[in-house]
Amino acid sequence: MITLYRTDDRILSEIQEYGPGAWIVMTKPTIDESKSIAERFEIDLADVRAALDDEESSRVQVEDNYTLIIVDIPSIEIRNEREAYTTIPLGIILVADCIITICAEETPVLEAFMEGKVREFSTKKRMRFMYQILYRNCTTYQYYLRVMDRRRTLIEQRIQEETEDADLIDLHELESNLVYFATSLRANGVVLDKLTRYGRIKQYPEDKELLDDVLVENKQAIEMTQIYRDIISGTRELMTTIINNRLNNAMKFLAAITIVMAVPTVISGVYGMNVGTKWMPFANVPYGFEIVCGIILVISIVIAIILKKKKMLKQ
Repeated sequence: MITLYRTDDRILSEIQEYGPGAWIVMTKPTIDESKSIAERFEIDLADVRAALDDEESSRVQVEDNYTLIIVDIPSIEIRNEREAYTTIPLGIILVADCIITICAEETPVLEAFMEGKVREFSTKKRMRFMYQILYRNCTTYQYYLRVMDRRRTLIEQRIQEETEDADLIDLHELESNLVYFATSLRANGVVLDKLTRYGRIKQYPEDKELLDDVLVENKQAIEMTQIYRDIISGTRELMTTIINNRLNNAMKFLAAITIVMAVPTVISGVYGMNVGTKWMPFANVPYGFEIVCGIILVISIVIAIILKKKKMLKQ
């Protein structure tokens, strides 16, 4: 799908024809749509289709007629019947008088501009607009990172109550998401560093200031990713320790119950042997059975009190 936009008097509106200052949004374009753009702006078809490959690496490519910038942007997907985060490529092509964005799916990075959430941007100022897209990409990373940290906090709060297998899986999923983010953010950082050094890309002083802001936000996102990875690693170790501790407590409780139950089992086993009653205590005494049961009960209670003091009966 191809959609055309242009800002006039700081108002973004959809247009029907190509023209100077246009923003060409290509969302999961077909082969025919890609060919039409490639032929119209004299772009290599492979470069137009590059951002549609999930394995495409972030890079800057400067050609005679255009400049291609590919960066990774955050995306939401359903993985293992759960909402997870990953990264996908976003292609930005700067041609003579237009800017082209190419992505395999709709993304909040670009939707923020379409919905008017980003102020004071102009599709006619291509370099500044591109840096604003990159800046919005960094802030989107940071937003998703905060969402993941809130999920981790909810899992951590449930540790005191009851830890389920789903919590361990969710924690592992969050850690995997952070690995994807860290890899993509580092690759984006390389692209941003190249943009600061490329002399063939014309930049104005205010554009360089915005690029510096993008660099700062990208570094902050990288630091947030590392911090949250360390916190999740600590949370996972805490969960493992608590699970092992609960297992040890359960084993101690079962061992204590076994010790308490061993007393009546041994005594009843002795009295249950096929021997004469002459030498069996309380065998011929009135209420002998009740006396033996009372002795068993007293011994069991004494053992239970001793085990409780040693915290063996605590689950």
